[in-house]
Amino acid sequence: MDKREIFAFLADCSTRGRRAALVSLVSASGSSMREPGAHMAVADDGSFVGSLSGGCIERAVVAEACEVIAEARARVTRFGQGSRYIDIRLPCGGGVDLHFQPLIDGALAQQALGSIDARHPFSLELSTDTSVPRFIPNWHPTSWNVDLGLARVGHWPIPRLVIVGHGEAVSKLAWHGRAWGAEINLVTPDAVLADRLMHDGFEPRVIHSPSDTLALVSDAWTAMIFLFHDHDWEPALIAHALARPHFYIGAMGSKRAHSARCAALRLRDVPEAAIDGISSPIGLFHSVRDPATLAISILAEIADRVRNHGAFIGAKPTLMKPEIRQIG
Repeated sequence: MDKREIFAFLADCSTRGRRAALVSLVSASGSSMREPGAHMAVADDGSFVGSLSGGCIERAVVAEACEVIAEARARVTRFGQGSRYIDIRLPCGGGVDLHFQPLIDGALAQQALGSIDARHPFSLELSTDTSVPRFIPNWHPTSWNVDLGLARVGHWPIPRLVIVGHGEAVSKLAWHGRAWGAEINLVTPDAVLADRLMHDGFEPRVIHSPSDTLALVSDAWTAMIFLFHDHDWEPALIAHALARPHFYIGAMGSKRAHSARCAALRLRDVPEAAIDGISSPIGLFHSVRDPATLAISILAEIADRVRNHGAFIGAKPTLMKPEIRQIG
């Protein structure tokens, strides 16, 4: 979820004339704080962004990265279990293989930022035999080949939350979603709420009728959340959302309210299979009666869906011989 910060740091290093390295977790054994595909970025002055553990190995990673930058040659180094650095241990008892890629300019970072901002999947191909990483403008599963010294790291767009409705739960979910690292789109008929959200740094869009469906922007990595107490706002908006790409749609309300919602959607000829895909009662745990807890419950359900949704399943590489293959 922090990949934009990583590549923005690398691009800034290039602009300021500083050399830098991209550090990628390509394989993990045993317990690990981060999954394969996670990154750190390190500048030649020792400054860095990102994390590959709970703070256990970051200093050593920075030192290793500075060596790689000075040598201008990529390498893979193991930390934790099985490492040559016997004095550096992961408390969880696991081990991680980190690929260190020195960067000669900001081209890779700019390509990555372009895809991140356009919400396009992309991958990086990283080798120990060349100091030139390869940018791939589509997604490949994260994989690591020991014999070839070749890794691929695939990146999906970050989740987008389209939060539609009125009431305190809208702002609470926006805050929690932003802290989680999601892209936040807010749509509300409440001008007062919109003004408050603007002061909080959001960019809400005010709608004036339930037919303002063009305010709902989505793609395959979008979750749409409807938080209306006045359910008359819902049918046209939810019907439109169900016809758009998404990985999650949820709507607030009791079982009785959801039954009425489904009936209204059927009158609009919404397919039954689409209606069945609505999460309601919304949230990982139900019967929540305060906005802050409701927001946490909703975000927990969405995070669970991200972990298990096909487009978001993180590859879990193992050591592979003798050729690269997909890791399910």
